[in-house]
Amino acid sequence: MSEHTTNDHREGLAHDLPGLMARGYGRRGLLGLLGGVGAATLVVACSADDGLTDVSTAVGEGEIPEETAGPYPGDGSNGPDVLSQSGVVREDITRSFGSGSGVAAGVATTIRLRVLQLEDGESTPLAGAAVYLWHADREGRYSMYSSDIADENYLRGVQVADKDGWLQFKTVFPGCYPGRWPHVHFEVYPSVDDATSASNRMRTTQLALPEATCREVYGVAEGYDSSVANLEQLSLDSDNVFSDGYSLQLAKVTGSAPGGYTATLAVPV
Repeated sequence: MSEHTTNDHREGLAHDLPGLMARGYGRRGLLGLLGGVGAATLVVACSADDGLTDVSTAVGEGEIPEETAGPYPGDGSNGPDVLSQSGVVREDITRSFGSGSGVAAGVATTIRLRVLQLEDGESTPLAGAAVYLWHADREGRYSMYSSDIADENYLRGVQVADKDGWLQFKTVFPGCYPGRWPHVHFEVYPSVDDATSASNRMRTTQLALPEATCREVYGVAEGYDSSVANLEQLSLDSDNVFSDGYSLQLAKVTGSAPGGYTATLAVPV
């Protein structure tokens, strides 16, 4: 829980920004605060063993595809709006904030994204870009929408890219629900100021999780029972989002179910 009162949480992200600036953070300090870790720490953590040392190869095919936000974006475009809630900028999205108190159970997973500006065949880090990310819990439910967790807002959050374009979220591995390959949704915004309204987004897309990792998680981890059968009915090639190509959306995943996973993806826009 943040230092904000319940009333502050109702004011929204736009309410938070002036206060942070007034406390002397400035642009550079604000990026570090909102990123959850210092820029230097994040760059070191996301170095050679993250699988994206040759970013030019990762973005050689072009920009990451535009995809549907799905029926549960929670960005105000179809009802519920987590972006209007103070506290949405956070690295750990496993817990609800504000009036919610729920905690999402599941296998610990860190999602690392590197946002890049692709122009004239060249890619450069998009420092200060903001990403709003959300996904289903291990039961395949979406907070703010599924009836039994409609009052929760866990597994949703915003992070800001450091000077090298990196940002990360701490979450849990999503379950596989009927009809969709295991995935994570996210929207890219030019800045955290712009991330207060879905109309300002630069790109809406999805991250796909590798089959081998999904099978490992669902086969050994508690609470993913329904995911085993659901996964058997699907493939990346038949999924209604990834069937037209997923090379730019398939995350590199390292780790294990007992120790947790790290999923890494370059995001050229």
